[in-house]
Amino acid sequence: MLLRLAWRQSLIRLLLFYALALGIGLVLDEPWWALGIATAVLAARAYWRLYRVLRFLDWRKQLRTVDGQGLWAALETLIHRRQTENRTRSRRLVRLLRAYRQAATAMPDGALVIHRRDGRLVWFNKTARHLVGLRYPQSLTEPLADFFPEQPRVREWLASGQTDEPLTDVASPADPMVRISLRLIPYSPTQWLVVVRDVTKLMRLEQVRRDFVANVSHELRTPLTVVHGYLDMIEPEEHPDLAVMVEEMRRQSQRMTQLVEDLLTLSRLEAQEHLPEEPLGMASMLVTLRREAEALSQGRHQIVVEDLAGCDLTGSVKELHSAFSNLVSNAVRYTPTDGRITIRFSRTADAGARLAVIDSGYGIPAQHLPRITERFYRVSTSRSRESGGTGLGLSIVKHVLSLHQGRLEIESEVGRGSTFACVFGPARVRARSAAEA
Repeated sequence: MLLRLAWRQSLIRLLLFYALALGIGLVLDEPWWALGIATAVLAARAYWRLYRVLRFLDWRKQLRTVDGQGLWAALETLIHRRQTENRTRSRRLVRLLRAYRQAATAMPDGALVIHRRDGRLVWFNKTARHLVGLRYPQSLTEPLADFFPEQPRVREWLASGQTDEPLTDVASPADPMVRISLRLIPYSPTQWLVVVRDVTKLMRLEQVRRDFVANVSHELRTPLTVVHGYLDMIEPEEHPDLAVMVEEMRRQSQRMTQLVEDLLTLSRLEAQEHLPEEPLGMASMLVTLRREAEALSQGRHQIVVEDLAGCDLTGSVKELHSAFSNLVSNAVRYTPTDGRITIRFSRTADAGARLAVIDSGYGIPAQHLPRITERFYRVSTSRSRESGGTGLGLSIVKHVLSLHQGRLEIESEVGRGSTFACVFGPARVRARSAAEA
């Protein structure tokens, strides 16, 4: 509406101006000279108005409100209006940015923004400065991993871009007695948000819990050994009236002994940061797993082993064997008679390796899957007790894989069975030796 009115006014004024110039030219008997001079005056005026607008825009000054008429007045009015709106929006954005920065500065957790490509710092708040030992502005543009020179796992974790798993129990560069955790959050297509949290108290409580479990489990060994020894001395043939009770007591004492051993194993794994790096021949390992599965099954299941990878692994032979055996024994325990159990070793799309134990058992409801690896968590308490499980097997498997930079993948459907897979990265894969092949 404004432009239409301004265009109409400018056209009328232009026609009147040229009519006046033509009239003066006819009076002076020089109509063409009069029209040329009028055109030159209009061009000069238009140039001056254009120069005025460009000058204000170049100097980033705000145009004053224009009370005139015509296209130039409408143009300056629109520019003035846009400038006013942009300044109001900019002031609002500045206030919001200041409020966000104040909130980020007041956060009890550290916050850092880094480039995804090279991990260089873009911004950090006061808490991050104290927890990581940063200095403003000297630390800006420096890679975050450079502040953890004695902890190469921080650099590996940043390079992997693991947004699902935080890096816990990391010594603070500012104070080695302070333990921190790091979490990566996708912030933008080119940047990460790193959240740093002081977990010193949590780590101390966790250490107290580990020490308590380990000490109690260790102390239980002696009385359990004594009880088990005395039970072995009682012959059911000599005391037939006690045979049922003695057998039940033996079974429960053995179950308690297994529980203590699993607790000690879990405590030992939690206390370790590194495991020995040994070559693990998967061909012989698969043969061992088949033998163990057949011994547990006693002919009640069909056991199938598929070696599709044609490679070996690197890691702790003892701990990996323990993890694989846990999965195989679970499959045997929770698969009904005449069921099928498949142990499949294959490669992954990223050149890693995957050992999967697939059963045709009862299956696990979806709501239980997120908690299935927790200590003592059971989907069915009665079934676990009948099978002799302690509720710690999958926790042990998860810790073993974590120490090998691997992960446990679980797929299950009620009535159709479950798949538990140990997935390893390319760094854990090695060519199969000639002896194994």
